[in-house]
Amino acid sequence: MYDTLVQMFDEHVKANPDYVAQLSRDGASKFKPVTYIELQRRIRALASALRRLGVRRNEIIAIISDNRAEWLVADMAILSLGAIDTPRGRDAMDYEIEYILKETKASIAFVENYDMAKRVDALVPSLPSLKTLIIIDERGIDDPDKVASSFTLEILYYKKLLSEGQDLLNDPSVVSDIEHEISLGKGDDTATIIFTSGTTGKPKGVMISHKGILFQLDGMIQYFPDIKPQMIWLAVLPIWHAFERMINYLVLRYDNIIAYSKPIGKIMLVDMATVKPHFMCSVPRIWETVKAGVNQTLKTKKPIERKMFNFFLSVGKSYSKASALVEGRMPDYEKRSRALDFIRGIIPYICLRPLYALGRKLAFSQVLSKLGPNFVLGISGGGTISKDVESFFDAMGLTIMDGYGLTETSPMIAAQDFTHRVRGCLELLKGSEIKIVGEMGESLPPGRKGVLYFKGPQVMKGYFNNPELTAEVIDKDGFINTGDLAVMTESGLFSIRGREKDTIVLSGGENIEPVPIEKALSESEYIETAVVVGQDRKFLSALIVIDVKNVENYLKDMNIPYIDRKSLASSDDVRALINREIQTYVSTKRGFKPFEQVNRFAILTKSFEVGKELSLKQEIKRKDISEMYKKEIDSLFA
Repeated sequence: MYDTLVQMFDEHVKANPDYVAQLSRDGASKFKPVTYIELQRRIRALASALRRLGVRRNEIIAIISDNRAEWLVADMAILSLGAIDTPRGRDAMDYEIEYILKETKASIAFVENYDMAKRVDALVPSLPSLKTLIIIDERGIDDPDKVASSFTLEILYYKKLLSEGQDLLNDPSVVSDIEHEISLGKGDDTATIIFTSGTTGKPKGVMISHKGILFQLDGMIQYFPDIKPQMIWLAVLPIWHAFERMINYLVLRYDNIIAYSKPIGKIMLVDMATVKPHFMCSVPRIWETVKAGVNQTLKTKKPIERKMFNFFLSVGKSYSKASALVEGRMPDYEKRSRALDFIRGIIPYICLRPLYALGRKLAFSQVLSKLGPNFVLGISGGGTISKDVESFFDAMGLTIMDGYGLTETSPMIAAQDFTHRVRGCLELLKGSEIKIVGEMGESLPPGRKGVLYFKGPQVMKGYFNNPELTAEVIDKDGFINTGDLAVMTESGLFSIRGREKDTIVLSGGENIEPVPIEKALSESEYIETAVVVGQDRKFLSALIVIDVKNVENYLKDMNIPYIDRKSLASSDDVRALINREIQTYVSTKRGFKPFEQVNRFAILTKSFEVGKELSLKQEIKRKDISEMYKKEIDSLFA
């Protein structure tokens, strides 16, 4: 049995050494496979090289890189020595990188390429502990020795270290030393410190243990009962995020394969056709983009083709709802009659089934074929997927499974059961506990909205060097305050209803969660991002970042002239278009209350940027936005 991630991996290498573990691009074209035994050799070699550099147990090593095959090698090599890594992506701001390296006193940092190395080297005056950078990707570096001499820090290269480490492994004593370090690992050991890119305040270093991650991996079979060896996962999310990182380990735990891609439409779809994955993890925005792409493609089709698609989409949605009624997959926030649901659903289920099958063949086959012949399901994390997007893919017979968690919970708390998915509801990972807490600290019954508290082996060890903040979020009984609002069902499932601190209170006393409204607005192909505002006001308004390309296409299709992109914000035709979209997507027909309607809006033509309006996790920084756009917001309530 195993206690650490490296011990777990070694067991699987021993059982199936020739299975493929990774698929990554060799240069710009072909994917090359790496077997489990070869991956282990690379990990051992890099660990040996790091050992020679003086890396010891509990030392913190930084990895500043995007998702790539070498990332996993570096990660597991560090963990093999009982050391701890602290990761970040290339899109991090310099001040965040500086803060993390200074806070952890890291002496060694892996960096993805030359540009990243130069950025870190420029921070040296405030980083007295940092001594060495290891460059992973040498492309663009003609003379490594000459380049190294231009840096203040010591510069080493990943490939050379790997080669030197392989030579070191010819010495049995080196092999014995590495294996001894691996054997010393315990479940309570810290595996990683992930600094959150929260929407307010300084980043917080979340300390995650080996056992916290392993608990999730072992329990994941609860949601994927049919997972089989050598299934392929397409990786598109940033590896430094706890979600994608957990998936990398999940691949190793179940003898699967991970293929590295990018969250860019053209690249992702080409890679899907090439590697033919079974699974892909993403954030809701990617699925929203796919849906918008389908709708845009439809506009280029003949009218008869558009009508046929929309007809079968309507059939698919009705069939999906009937299936949920018949199979007992309707959310029960209050007691429901299983027999009555079955009676309501069985006739449409039987009648629509042939039409649904025909629609999959005639209308949806082109969309589904782009995902490849093996595609089983998509997994969405980092935010709740909207009902409209979920029902859109449901109608086509494509399952998008919602997951939920926090960096502070390593990250998995709950997900939807692939075999019995209740729309909008999540099933808690077995062996964990939740409670819904009211304003007075009381536990709430099913159907009542309150703050979600969670307890389980995957809860973080605490915030790095910050016991006071740790005590604020984890109570004496071990429950962590997630900060999310949730509602429990009668059958023990739950759904997320927004963020506690995001709640807008109107001057009339109405409490409103902005996130569901913003998600609904973002379903429009003409709206890129929406930010709902209205704290202490009489009504709600919104800042609307338009999808400039789609709006321009609309104006061209309608033969409406405009001067340039900047003029779109003041165009009466554009305002009329956005107003229609708001009335369509946020209406009483879609379940929004009258006081949740957006009364006024301001159009923005410049996309929000990471580090300004958005955090590194693409979350809206509400406080910063309220300050940056104070003039526009005030004008909405004048």
